[in-house]
Amino acid sequence: MIAVRKSQDRGIGRHGWLTTRHTFSFANYYDPAHMGFRSLRVINEDTVAPGKGFGAHRHDNMEIISIVMEGALAHKDSTGGEGVLRRREVQRMSAGTGVVHSEFNASQTEPVHFFQIWILPAVEDIEPGYEQKLFPDERGKLRLLVAPNGEDGALDIHQDTKVYSAVLDAGLRVEHVLAPGRGAWLQVARGSVDVNGTALEAGDGAAIEDEPSLAIGASQGAEILLFDLA
Repeated sequence: MIAVRKSQDRGIGRHGWLTTRHTFSFANYYDPAHMGFRSLRVINEDTVAPGKGFGAHRHDNMEIISIVMEGALAHKDSTGGEGVLRRREVQRMSAGTGVVHSEFNASQTEPVHFFQIWILPAVEDIEPGYEQKLFPDERGKLRLLVAPNGEDGALDIHQDTKVYSAVLDAGLRVEHVLAPGRGAWLQVARGSVDVNGTALEAGDGAAIEDEPSLAIGASQGAEILLFDLA
């Protein structure tokens, strides 16, 4: 079963310096029908104006992943984690017992476009932690970005969840097998794809249940995020 969440149905916030699209309920956007999917709690697609950003604020007991599509995102947190994320770089922050962090556009001239993702942890009140990694520019394949115990060179996460990305040229296809009992969320970051016969456009997402495998093909150049969830 594939349940599509259309791009235009997402929540939206326009704050001058920030334009954000909420796949699930977040901040002032509340929709009881869209509170998350399995352990996946937040997918925010943010565009931040040059030199602007999110000042220091606190989170706890959440696995927070940032994936930059365009531009540069400057991060700093109370664990000592600090860095600038650019395209193909991914950040994982475990808030655990509590962490204070800030995220700012590192450029004074260009916007930054990125996804912020929250995943509920399997165990609460762990020691906070931070990782950042640059991944190879690979096209036409699913690349594992985040996985338990840092499997296959991925960033670690404290949940039975795997996060993949793929950049697909028109006509290319990738396949992914889902183990029994697992579900998936597919988010289209760019372009358009077909998943098991269901068409998805940029900004669309899909909750996938009871599908033993996924065939994801690009009808035009596309980029996707795929979440394999317990």
